[in-house]
Amino acid sequence: MGNLGTHAASVGIYKNLAYDPRKDFEPVILVASTPMVLVTKKALPVHTLKDVVAYAKEHQGKMTMGSAGVGSISHLTLLLFNHLTGADVRHVPYRGLSQATNDLLGGQIDAMFDQVVTATPHILSGGENGIAVTIPTRAPSIPDVPSVNEAGLPKLQTIAWTALFMPKGTPKAFVERINATVQKVMEDSTVAKRLAAIGADVPTPAERSPEALGHLVSAEIDKWVPLIQAAEPAH
Repeated sequence: MGNLGTHAASVGIYKNLAYDPRKDFEPVILVASTPMVLVTKKALPVHTLKDVVAYAKEHQGKMTMGSAGVGSISHLTLLLFNHLTGADVRHVPYRGLSQATNDLLGGQIDAMFDQVVTATPHILSGGENGIAVTIPTRAPSIPDVPSVNEAGLPKLQTIAWTALFMPKGTPKAFVERINATVQKVMEDSTVAKRLAAIGADVPTPAERSPEALGHLVSAEIDKWVPLIQAAEPAH
């Protein structure tokens, strides 16, 4: 299973990456995707995306935003946010999303971009302020949180995705067989309901071919690698 971190961001982060996501795998199928949502600690005096941008600029270089680590989707969305707004929000990388979430709930950091799937329970319980989801429309699991389009920053769009890959050279017939099997599972109503309940989206049929996944990987590398390289030197 691969994701935005392993199959796109890593190209920009690691100077001597031991693999090329575009050439060293056989893409099989995109399994699920989920938008990100900007959340803040309860005590932060902001209610909208415009409030967050204004607060960040007023406290230039002092507002803190956690992430699951360098190269994670939460980190990449922060880079895009800083790039689009000119805000200088300070990145606080953690070793995983759960540590960042715990510190946000405890008030040690100001904000973070979390996946809708993991942020939804905390937003609904009132532990975090949900500010905006990073897609053109609202997320069904948190319908009261506006989209970035509504909030006035439509270019702040990121989606966390999970996909299945196989080793380079796997026979095409076998790739297609696995693809067809996973497609059947994804069309099961129980699976679809469970994914919807946690805020994840089932890709459309057009997005579920091996070719579509290959195009997605290339497009994500083209989108994120320049942003990463402009922000931080490669390791």
